[in-house]
Amino acid sequence: MKTARILIIDDDIAHLSSTRGLLEAEGYEVFIHTQAFGATNLAADLQPNLILLDVNMPGLSGENLLSVLRANARTRAIPVVFYSSNDEDTLRGAVSRLGAHGYISKGSIASLRQKVASYLKSQPVAR
Repeated sequence: MKTARILIIDDDIAHLSSTRGLLEAEGYEVFIHTQAFGATNLAADLQPNLILLDVNMPGLSGENLLSVLRANARTRAIPVVFYSSNDEDTLRGAVSRLGAHGYISKGSIASLRQKVASYLKSQPVAR
């Protein structure tokens, strides 16, 4: 059985590191990227099973990055889940408006584990 690959894109280094540790402890292969710029090429090269994308990043927001990912033939089909401290109403609206696969609110370890497992369960793990 192959291990699911997760790419986390977030400008908060401390949060990025702790999230990576939590997901690696769950057995996932986790890659991190600290900015929106360059993330499309990285995603195209890695072909992760899931991208956790922070919404609030300087330079290019997560919402705008999702549009770039969807416009690229090599990243269009990769499931993207917003991972943010924004309130849930805002996140639900962004998911609906932009076609993300869902959202996870930052701060709840149990929710992170459960939702990542759920999103990955609905996706085939292939490389």
